[in-house]
Amino acid sequence: MTAQVSEHTALNLAAHPFGWLLLIIFVVGYYFIAVEEKYHLDKAKPALFIGTFMYVLIGGYYFINGVDFTPFEAAIDHLILEIAEIFFFLFVAMTFIEALIERGVFGALRSKLIAKGYSYRELFWITGLLAFFISPIADNLTTALILSTVLLTIEGKDKAFLVPSAINVVVAANAGGAWSPFGDITTLMVWAAGKGAFVEFLYLFPAAFFGWLITAFLLSRYVPDLDPNKEGDPDAASKIEILKGGEVIIGIGALTIALAVIGKQVMHLPPMWGMLFGLSILQLYMYHLQKKYKQDVSIFQAMSRIENNTLLFFFGILAAVGALHFVGFLAYAAKLYELFDPTVVNIGVGFLSAIVDNVPVMSAVLKANPAIDQAQWMLVTMTAGIGGSLISFGSAAGVGVMGKMPGIYTFASHIKLGWTVLVGYVVSIAIWYFQFMILGLY
Repeated sequence: MTAQVSEHTALNLAAHPFGWLLLIIFVVGYYFIAVEEKYHLDKAKPALFIGTFMYVLIGGYYFINGVDFTPFEAAIDHLILEIAEIFFFLFVAMTFIEALIERGVFGALRSKLIAKGYSYRELFWITGLLAFFISPIADNLTTALILSTVLLTIEGKDKAFLVPSAINVVVAANAGGAWSPFGDITTLMVWAAGKGAFVEFLYLFPAAFFGWLITAFLLSRYVPDLDPNKEGDPDAASKIEILKGGEVIIGIGALTIALAVIGKQVMHLPPMWGMLFGLSILQLYMYHLQKKYKQDVSIFQAMSRIENNTLLFFFGILAAVGALHFVGFLAYAAKLYELFDPTVVNIGVGFLSAIVDNVPVMSAVLKANPAIDQAQWMLVTMTAGIGGSLISFGSAAGVGVMGKMPGIYTFASHIKLGWTVLVGYVVSIAIWYFQFMILGLY
């Protein structure tokens, strides 16, 4: 079979044996990612391998067949830019979290929560609510990383508490990010493409909130209603103080998030630019702590504790999905709008986002630019964001938490309670339908 191509146009290899080879490589790699516990193989290893190997094969195919490399080079350049934006955003967010851990911020928060006498179940609800309402401002990934760190400082080993609480944080962060233009990468893409005004995203709040609430209620039944204060002295725990500079670093972190948002909306800078600028401020402040207060702190110490496997996983999986998109597979998802009802397709986008990744799926939808109304654009925004919660690594938030809780929050542990997420997903869609299609409130 010979693939046809015009000048400066990428080959569509979706129906070509070579394209199917790439798809098989992706599926095999995805299998090893999903069952990392079975083989004790960190998910970053197969992800990085298939992501880089698939493009090596595509480059080799172009060379052997004497195909014009212009579209290939353009695709690589675009992919590097896309990955770099996510990579550096995540890199800075992780650095801030490690700096806050070193300054004892999360330890102090844990102590204060325990000192107030909250049970595991109450802490489950507190962290979930925080995740839902912080995510629209701080973005779902940063929020999930912060709250998962809080969970680990409360209890580092008890899976009966940590697993449902981690799922709760991921679902809450993704749901919270779905009703804000800068709460998730996909919502930002839709907003930037002019498919919805700022206030129009806010109409998704009821569907996002109640969908998460139902999932949280179901998950809470699995959380032990016990006292986490194993030390037996809540008064002593409440005396743990934040180290010098911890409060200022919290402020710098909030400023960094604001810079990322303002930079994007006002100066048209990618969000990572504002994050890196905030990181430079953090570097200067930690230098100030060293010189003036003789504090043993270093930005490079914080960076050394970053979960590098999470960063490499992101690189690998985005590259692998990018390869499938380049050879034409994701184009079929967009063509479904011509064959089926848009509501059905948009609901399916949520499931596809969980399996593949919501960023390239949303990119394919936006590039296809189907003739759908405002209600449908809001639906696909919501399903792409919330649908990523159906599988542990279907969203940036889920991948981030997996990196923070290796061996605890995994694909297998998430799937066991995944039915609770599915129920919430269905509830969100039902509320959207009632609000948008029946009442017309949008």
